[in-house]
Amino acid sequence: MTRFERALVREMVALTTLSSAALSAIYAVVILVRTLGKAAVGDIGVGDVLPMLGFALMRFLPVILSLACFIGVFMSLTRLWRDSESIIWMGGGIGPAGWIRPVLIFMAPMMLLISVVSMVLLPWATRTQAIFERAIHTGKDEVTSLSPGLFTETEQGNRVYFVERASADGLKVENVFVQAPLQGRMGVIVAHQGHVESHASGDRFLVLENGRRYDGIPGEADFRMAKYDAYAVRIPANTPGQLNEGPRSLYLNEILTDPTPVKMGELVWRVGHSLCALMLCLLAIPLSYVNPRAGKSLNVVFVILIYVAYNNLVGVSDDWVARSRLSAAGAIFLVHGAMAIFVAYLFWRRFSGPWAR
Repeated sequence: MTRFERALVREMVALTTLSSAALSAIYAVVILVRTLGKAAVGDIGVGDVLPMLGFALMRFLPVILSLACFIGVFMSLTRLWRDSESIIWMGGGIGPAGWIRPVLIFMAPMMLLISVVSMVLLPWATRTQAIFERAIHTGKDEVTSLSPGLFTETEQGNRVYFVERASADGLKVENVFVQAPLQGRMGVIVAHQGHVESHASGDRFLVLENGRRYDGIPGEADFRMAKYDAYAVRIPANTPGQLNEGPRSLYLNEILTDPTPVKMGELVWRVGHSLCALMLCLLAIPLSYVNPRAGKSLNVVFVILIYVAYNNLVGVSDDWVARSRLSAAGAIFLVHGAMAIFVAYLFWRRFSGPWAR
Protein backbone atom coordinates (compact mmCIF):
# COMPACT_ATOMS: atom_id res chain seq x y z
CA MET A 1 0.00 0.00 0.00
CA THR A 2 1.08 3.58 -0.61
CA ARG A 3 1.54 6.05 2.21
CA PHE A 4 -1.82 7.63 1.38
CA GLU A 5 -3.62 4.28 1.49
CA ARG A 6 -2.03 3.29 4.80
CA ALA A 7 -2.96 6.60 6.41
CA LEU A 8 -6.52 6.45 5.11
CA VAL A 9 -7.05 2.83 6.16
CA ARG A 10 -5.71 3.58 9.67
CA GLU A 11 -8.12 6.50 10.00
CA MET A 12 -11.07 4.42 8.80
CA VAL A 13 -10.21 1.65 11.27
CA ALA A 14 -10.00 4.12 14.16
CA LEU A 15 -13.27 5.88 13.32
CA THR A 16 -15.08 2.59 12.68
CA THR A 17 -13.94 1.29 16.06
CA LEU A 18 -15.20 4.42 17.80
CA SER A 19 -18.48 4.27 15.88
CA SER A 20 -18.97 0.60 16.81
CA ALA A 21 -18.41 1.40 20.48
CA ALA A 22 -20.82 4.34 20.38
CA LEU A 23 -23.55 2.43 18.54
CA SER A 24 -23.15 -0.56 20.86
CA ALA A 25 -23.46 1.71 23.89
CA ILE A 26 -26.62 3.36 22.53
CA TYR A 27 -28.23 0.03 21.70
CA ALA A 28 -27.15 -1.42 25.06
CA VAL A 29 -28.90 1.40 26.90
CA VAL A 30 -32.13 0.81 24.95
CA ILE A 31 -32.04 -2.95 25.59
CA LEU A 32 -31.04 -2.43 29.22
CA VAL A 33 -34.12 -0.29 29.85
CA ARG A 34 -36.38 -2.97 28.33
CA THR A 35 -34.66 -5.77 30.22
CA LEU A 36 -34.81 -3.92 33.53
CA GLY A 37 -38.52 -3.42 32.89
CA LYS A 38 -38.93 -7.19 32.59
CA ALA A 39 -36.94 -7.66 35.79
CA ALA A 40 -39.10 -5.09 37.58
CA VAL A 41 -42.30 -7.03 36.86
CA GLY A 42 -40.69 -10.36 37.73
CA ASP A 43 -40.46 -11.86 34.24
CA ILE A 44 -36.73 -12.40 34.76
CA GLY A 45 -34.39 -12.18 37.72
CA VAL A 46 -31.94 -9.36 38.34
CA GLY A 47 -29.06 -11.75 37.69
CA ASP A 48 -30.48 -12.52 34.24
CA VAL A 49 -30.26 -8.92 33.01
CA LEU A 50 -26.62 -8.94 31.86
CA PRO A 51 -26.83 -12.28 29.96
CA MET A 52 -29.98 -11.08 28.19
CA LEU A 53 -28.23 -7.82 27.33
CA GLY A 54 -25.26 -9.73 25.91
CA PHE A 55 -27.44 -11.97 23.74
CA ALA A 56 -29.32 -8.94 22.36
CA LEU A 57 -26.08 -7.15 21.49
CA MET A 58 -24.69 -10.20 19.71
CA ARG A 59 -27.87 -10.56 17.65
CA PHE A 60 -27.72 -6.90 16.60
CA LEU A 61 -23.99 -6.94 15.86
CA PRO A 62 -24.28 -7.34 12.03
CA VAL A 63 -26.32 -4.13 11.83
CA ILE A 64 -23.95 -2.30 14.19
CA LEU A 65 -20.86 -3.33 12.20
CA SER A 66 -22.28 -2.42 8.79
CA LEU A 67 -23.44 0.99 10.02
CA ALA A 68 -20.14 1.61 11.85
CA CYS A 69 -18.17 0.88 8.66
CA PHE A 70 -20.29 3.35 6.73
CA ILE A 71 -19.84 6.04 9.39
CA GLY A 72 -16.09 5.42 9.64
CA VAL A 73 -15.48 5.64 5.89
CA PHE A 74 -17.81 8.62 5.44
CA MET A 75 -16.20 10.62 8.26
CA SER A 76 -12.67 9.82 7.06
CA LEU A 77 -13.35 10.94 3.50
CA THR A 78 -15.37 13.96 4.59
CA ARG A 79 -12.37 15.15 6.62
CA LEU A 80 -10.21 15.03 3.47
CA TRP A 81 -12.55 17.49 1.76
CA ARG A 82 -13.16 19.65 4.83
CA ASP A 83 -9.44 20.11 5.54
CA SER A 84 -8.68 20.57 1.81
CA GLU A 85 -6.32 17.59 2.07
CA SER A 86 -8.04 16.05 -0.95
CA ILE A 87 -6.82 18.94 -3.11
CA ILE A 88 -3.24 18.16 -2.13
CA TRP A 89 -3.61 14.47 -2.96
CA MET A 90 -5.33 15.27 -6.27
CA GLY A 91 -2.39 17.51 -7.08
CA GLY A 92 -0.22 14.42 -6.59
CA GLY A 93 -2.35 12.39 -8.98
CA ILE A 94 -4.64 10.67 -6.45
CA GLY A 95 -8.23 11.66 -7.21
CA PRO A 96 -11.48 10.26 -5.77
CA ALA A 97 -11.20 7.23 -8.04
CA GLY A 98 -7.97 6.40 -6.24
CA TRP A 99 -9.87 6.23 -2.95
CA ILE A 100 -11.68 3.08 -4.02
CA ARG A 101 -8.67 0.83 -3.42
CA PRO A 102 -8.08 1.80 0.25
CA VAL A 103 -11.81 1.52 0.90
CA LEU A 104 -11.82 -2.00 -0.55
CA ILE A 105 -8.68 -2.91 1.43
CA PHE A 106 -10.44 -1.76 4.59
CA MET A 107 -13.71 -3.48 3.73
CA ALA A 108 -12.28 -6.92 2.84
CA PRO A 109 -11.66 -8.03 6.46
CA MET A 110 -14.75 -6.16 7.68
CA MET A 111 -16.99 -8.03 5.23
CA LEU A 112 -15.43 -11.30 6.40
CA LEU A 113 -16.09 -10.32 10.03
CA ILE A 114 -19.71 -9.37 9.31
CA SER A 115 -20.23 -12.66 7.44
CA VAL A 116 -18.82 -14.71 10.34
CA VAL A 117 -20.99 -12.83 12.82
CA SER A 118 -24.10 -13.30 10.64
CA MET A 119 -23.51 -16.96 9.83
CA VAL A 120 -22.02 -18.23 13.11
CA LEU A 121 -22.45 -15.87 16.06
CA LEU A 122 -26.03 -14.81 15.26
CA PRO A 123 -27.56 -18.33 15.20
CA TRP A 124 -25.53 -19.34 18.27
CA ALA A 125 -26.74 -16.30 20.23
CA THR A 126 -30.35 -16.88 19.13
CA ARG A 127 -30.31 -20.53 20.21
CA THR A 128 -28.53 -19.86 23.46
CA GLN A 129 -30.91 -17.03 24.33
CA ALA A 130 -33.94 -19.26 23.68
CA ILE A 131 -32.50 -21.99 25.92
CA PHE A 132 -31.61 -19.42 28.58
CA GLU A 133 -35.11 -17.89 28.58
CA ARG A 134 -36.69 -21.32 28.82
CA ALA A 135 -34.47 -22.19 31.78
CA ILE A 136 -35.52 -18.96 33.49
CA HIS A 137 -39.21 -19.85 33.30
CA THR A 138 -38.81 -23.56 34.06
CA GLY A 139 -39.82 -24.25 37.64
CA LYS A 140 -41.72 -20.99 38.01
CA ASP A 141 -45.47 -20.89 38.44
CA GLU A 142 -48.11 -18.20 38.66
CA VAL A 143 -47.42 -17.42 42.31
CA THR A 144 -43.65 -17.64 42.60
CA SER A 145 -43.27 -15.30 39.61
CA LEU A 146 -45.48 -12.55 41.08
CA SER A 147 -44.07 -9.10 41.74
CA PRO A 148 -45.25 -7.43 44.97
CA GLY A 149 -47.34 -4.32 44.40
CA LEU A 150 -48.28 -5.18 40.81
CA PHE A 151 -51.40 -6.77 39.31
CA THR A 152 -50.43 -9.81 37.25
CA GLU A 153 -52.68 -11.47 34.65
CA THR A 154 -52.36 -15.17 33.78
CA GLU A 155 -54.26 -17.63 31.60
CA GLN A 156 -54.89 -14.90 29.02
CA GLY A 157 -56.45 -12.61 31.62
CA ASN A 158 -58.74 -15.20 33.22
CA ARG A 159 -56.80 -14.95 36.47
CA VAL A 160 -55.54 -11.82 38.17
CA TYR A 161 -53.19 -11.84 41.16
CA PHE A 162 -52.03 -9.10 43.49
CA VAL A 163 -49.80 -9.44 46.54
CA GLU A 164 -48.57 -6.58 48.68
CA ARG A 165 -45.54 -8.41 50.06
CA ALA A 166 -43.79 -11.71 49.29
CA SER A 167 -40.87 -13.68 50.68
CA ALA A 168 -37.63 -13.93 48.75
CA ASP A 169 -38.56 -17.38 47.37
CA GLY A 170 -42.14 -16.31 46.61
CA LEU A 171 -43.63 -19.12 48.72
CA LYS A 172 -45.16 -16.81 51.35
CA VAL A 173 -47.32 -13.81 50.52
CA GLU A 174 -49.25 -11.15 52.42
CA ASN A 175 -52.41 -9.14 51.62
CA VAL A 176 -53.45 -11.26 48.67
CA PHE A 177 -56.06 -10.59 45.97
CA VAL A 178 -57.07 -13.27 43.46
CA GLN A 179 -59.71 -12.99 40.73
CA ALA A 180 -60.57 -16.25 38.97
CA PRO A 181 -63.58 -18.12 37.50
CA LEU A 182 -65.41 -20.27 40.10
CA GLN A 183 -67.92 -22.78 38.66
CA GLY A 184 -69.17 -20.45 35.96
CA ARG A 185 -69.18 -17.40 38.22
CA MET A 186 -66.59 -14.70 38.72
CA GLY A 187 -64.80 -15.13 42.00
CA VAL A 188 -62.77 -12.66 44.02
CA ILE A 189 -60.69 -13.97 46.91
CA VAL A 190 -58.88 -11.77 49.42
CA ALA A 191 -56.72 -12.86 52.33
CA HIS A 192 -54.34 -11.45 54.91
CA GLN A 193 -51.66 -13.99 54.09
CA GLY A 194 -50.97 -17.21 52.23
CA HIS A 195 -48.35 -19.78 51.38
CA VAL A 196 -47.60 -22.30 48.64
CA GLU A 197 -47.96 -26.02 49.36
CA SER A 198 -46.85 -28.94 47.20
CA HIS A 199 -48.77 -32.23 47.40
CA ALA A 200 -47.46 -35.74 46.77
CA SER A 201 -49.41 -35.82 43.49
CA GLY A 202 -47.27 -32.97 42.20
CA ASP A 203 -50.07 -30.41 42.37
CA ARG A 204 -49.29 -27.05 43.95
CA PHE A 205 -51.77 -24.91 45.86
CA LEU A 206 -51.84 -21.37 47.13
CA VAL A 207 -53.31 -21.74 50.63
CA LEU A 208 -54.92 -18.46 51.71
CA GLU A 209 -55.57 -17.74 55.37
CA ASN A 210 -58.08 -15.49 57.18
CA GLY A 211 -59.93 -14.02 54.25
CA ARG A 212 -63.16 -13.68 52.31
CA ARG A 213 -64.46 -15.05 49.03
CA TYR A 214 -66.94 -13.25 46.80
CA ASP A 215 -68.53 -14.86 43.76
CA GLY A 216 -71.27 -13.91 41.36
CA ILE A 217 -72.14 -12.98 37.80
CA PRO A 218 -70.98 -9.53 36.66
CA GLY A 219 -73.93 -7.21 36.06
CA GLU A 220 -76.25 -9.09 38.41
CA ALA A 221 -76.94 -8.57 42.11
CA ASP A 222 -76.63 -12.25 43.03
CA PHE A 223 -73.26 -12.14 44.78
CA ARG A 224 -72.28 -14.36 47.67
CA MET A 225 -69.74 -13.74 50.38
CA ALA A 226 -68.06 -16.31 52.62
CA LYS A 227 -65.40 -16.04 55.30
CA TYR A 228 -62.77 -18.72 55.67
CA ASP A 229 -59.82 -19.64 57.84
CA ALA A 230 -58.02 -21.47 55.02
CA TYR A 231 -58.80 -21.62 51.30
CA ALA A 232 -56.71 -23.48 48.71
CA VAL A 233 -56.40 -22.27 45.12
CA ARG A 234 -54.83 -24.75 42.72
CA ILE A 235 -51.89 -23.31 40.81
CA PRO A 236 -51.83 -24.49 37.17
CA ALA A 237 -48.67 -26.39 36.31
CA ASN A 238 -46.09 -24.49 34.31
CA THR A 239 -45.21 -26.63 31.30
CA PRO A 240 -42.51 -25.00 29.16
CA GLY A 241 -43.39 -25.08 25.49
CA GLN A 242 -41.13 -26.07 22.67
CA LEU A 243 -38.27 -23.79 21.80
CA ASN A 244 -39.39 -21.38 19.09
CA GLU A 245 -36.10 -20.03 17.83
CA GLY A 246 -37.14 -19.14 14.29
CA PRO A 247 -34.91 -18.93 11.20
CA ARG A 248 -32.41 -16.67 13.00
CA SER A 249 -31.19 -19.77 14.88
CA LEU A 250 -30.26 -21.72 11.74
CA TYR A 251 -26.65 -22.25 10.74
CA LEU A 252 -25.62 -21.98 7.10
CA ASN A 253 -25.49 -25.76 6.52
CA GLU A 254 -29.02 -26.13 7.94
CA ILE A 255 -30.29 -23.50 5.52
CA LEU A 256 -28.61 -25.00 2.47
CA THR A 257 -29.63 -28.61 3.20
CA ASP A 258 -33.32 -27.64 3.29
CA PRO A 259 -33.68 -24.43 1.24
CA THR A 260 -37.30 -23.51 1.96
CA PRO A 261 -38.44 -19.97 1.06
CA VAL A 262 -38.32 -18.87 4.71
CA LYS A 263 -34.77 -20.18 5.15
CA MET A 264 -33.59 -18.66 1.88
CA GLY A 265 -35.11 -15.36 2.96
CA GLU A 266 -33.02 -15.59 6.11
CA LEU A 267 -29.93 -16.25 3.98
CA VAL A 268 -30.69 -13.19 1.85
CA TRP A 269 -30.97 -11.10 5.03
CA ARG A 270 -27.62 -12.32 6.37
CA VAL A 271 -25.74 -11.96 3.10
CA GLY A 272 -27.36 -8.57 2.70
CA HIS A 273 -25.50 -7.13 5.69
CA SER A 274 -22.08 -7.78 4.15
CA LEU A 275 -23.13 -6.46 0.75
CA CYS A 276 -24.89 -3.53 2.40
CA ALA A 277 -21.70 -2.57 4.23
CA LEU A 278 -19.67 -2.74 0.99
CA MET A 279 -22.16 -0.70 -1.06
CA LEU A 280 -22.53 1.93 1.65
CA CYS A 281 -18.77 2.36 2.02
CA LEU A 282 -18.36 2.80 -1.75
CA LEU A 283 -21.31 5.19 -1.68
CA ALA A 284 -19.51 7.21 1.00
CA ILE A 285 -16.86 8.26 -1.57
CA PRO A 286 -19.14 10.48 -3.71
CA LEU A 287 -21.31 11.45 -0.73
CA SER A 288 -18.28 12.65 1.24
CA TYR A 289 -17.68 15.61 -1.09
CA VAL A 290 -18.00 18.82 0.93
CA ASN A 291 -17.44 22.35 -0.27
CA PRO A 292 -15.36 23.91 2.54
CA ARG A 293 -17.21 27.21 2.05
CA ALA A 294 -20.65 25.61 2.29
CA GLY A 295 -22.42 23.73 5.04
CA LYS A 296 -22.36 19.96 5.21
CA SER A 297 -25.75 19.41 6.86
CA LEU A 298 -27.47 18.59 3.55
CA ASN A 299 -25.01 15.78 2.85
CA VAL A 300 -25.53 14.31 6.32
CA VAL A 301 -29.31 14.33 5.90
CA PHE A 302 -28.94 12.68 2.50
CA VAL A 303 -26.66 10.02 3.99
CA ILE A 304 -29.16 9.22 6.77
CA LEU A 305 -32.06 8.93 4.32
CA ILE A 306 -30.08 6.63 2.02
CA TYR A 307 -29.02 4.38 4.88
CA VAL A 308 -32.56 4.08 6.27
CA ALA A 309 -34.04 3.32 2.84
CA TYR A 310 -31.31 0.81 1.92
CA ASN A 311 -31.42 -0.97 5.28
CA ASN A 312 -35.21 -1.26 5.06
CA LEU A 313 -34.93 -2.71 1.56
CA VAL A 314 -32.53 -5.36 2.86
CA GLY A 315 -35.13 -6.29 5.48
CA VAL A 316 -37.98 -6.27 2.96
CA SER A 317 -36.04 -8.53 0.58
CA ASP A 318 -36.09 -11.19 3.31
CA ASP A 319 -39.90 -11.06 3.33
CA TRP A 320 -40.11 -11.14 -0.48
CA VAL A 321 -38.12 -14.36 -0.63
CA ALA A 322 -39.94 -15.90 2.36
CA ARG A 323 -43.27 -15.28 0.58
CA SER A 324 -41.88 -16.76 -2.67
CA ARG A 325 -42.32 -13.48 -4.52
CA LEU A 326 -38.65 -13.47 -5.54
CA SER A 327 -35.85 -15.96 -5.66
CA ALA A 328 -32.87 -15.45 -3.35
CA ALA A 329 -30.61 -14.50 -6.27
CA GLY A 330 -33.27 -12.19 -7.68
CA ALA A 331 -33.70 -10.37 -4.37
CA ILE A 332 -29.95 -9.90 -3.94
CA PHE A 333 -29.55 -8.63 -7.50
CA LEU A 334 -32.57 -6.33 -7.27
CA VAL A 335 -31.62 -4.63 -4.00
CA HIS A 336 -27.84 -4.58 -4.12
CA GLY A 337 -27.59 -4.38 -7.91
CA ALA A 338 -29.79 -1.29 -7.86
CA MET A 339 -27.56 0.23 -5.18
CA ALA A 340 -24.44 -0.57 -7.24
CA ILE A 341 -25.97 1.27 -10.21
CA PHE A 342 -26.82 4.21 -7.95
CA VAL A 343 -23.24 4.31 -6.64
CA ALA A 344 -21.86 4.28 -10.20
CA TYR A 345 -24.22 7.12 -11.16
CA LEU A 346 -23.09 9.25 -8.22
CA PHE A 347 -19.45 8.62 -9.12
CA TRP A 348 -20.12 9.75 -12.68
CA ARG A 349 -22.17 12.75 -11.58
CA ARG A 350 -19.79 13.95 -8.86
CA PHE A 351 -16.36 13.08 -10.21
CA SER A 352 -16.63 13.03 -14.00
CA GLY A 353 -13.65 14.80 -15.50
CA PRO A 354 -9.90 14.43 -15.65
CA TRP A 355 -9.43 15.57 -12.01
CA ALA A 356 -11.27 12.48 -10.75
CA ARG A 357 -8.47 10.06 -11.63
